[in-house]
Amino acid sequence: MNKNYISNKDETIELFDNKLMDSLSRVHWTVPLYIYIPIILYLLFNSFILYMLTTSNILAYLLFGLFVWSATEYLLHRFIFHWELKSNFGRRIHFIFHGVHHDYPRDSKRLVMPPAVSLPLALLFYYIFWAFIGPILINPFFAGFLTGYLIYDMMHYAIHHYNAKNKLWLAIKNHHMLHHYQDSKKGYGVSQPIWDYVFGTAFSKKSEKDLVN
Repeated sequence: MNKNYISNKDETIELFDNKLMDSLSRVHWTVPLYIYIPIILYLLFNSFILYMLTTSNILAYLLFGLFVWSATEYLLHRFIFHWELKSNFGRRIHFIFHGVHHDYPRDSKRLVMPPAVSLPLALLFYYIFWAFIGPILINPFFAGFLTGYLIYDMMHYAIHHYNAKNKLWLAIKNHHMLHHYQDSKKGYGVSQPIWDYVFGTAFSKKSEKDLVN
């Protein structure tokens, strides 16, 4: 089995000579929770209290937001994080954004997205969706979208640092481990593998059994 990593220890490297920029590239796994849970609660407050949406509407758009996040997670990972321009600058950018994670997959400070990246992305997505959904329904929708993002971030950390014997959890973890240690051009779904099956980037049953064994 081909391995695509340099270190399998919980260690980190400096990405930038500038100390401030390098510190912004590292983050404790709990930080996204402190940032995004209050935002999610604020969006839900707007949904229930400010705009007085029905419970069924809120639930429907929450689930819709979760669904859209699941596809966004797959597309970002496949087409943005693994996009590498064939130049020294392109390879450098790819390494900073994602390659470092493949070389140091257990680096606990670079397993969740740093706010310096996630907040601008969240703002961009908010206004894109706002243009289609409008200023009212964006509240429950984006609450679901951000909830999906938090699930992704927490699961990504847990996949690399938490062991459990639950069969569903092991299946999700094995799927991501194959992406790291067998073929980085497959298995782009992290929190779930559904879109890999839809777009033909899932691993074979044999590959999954080989990893377990």
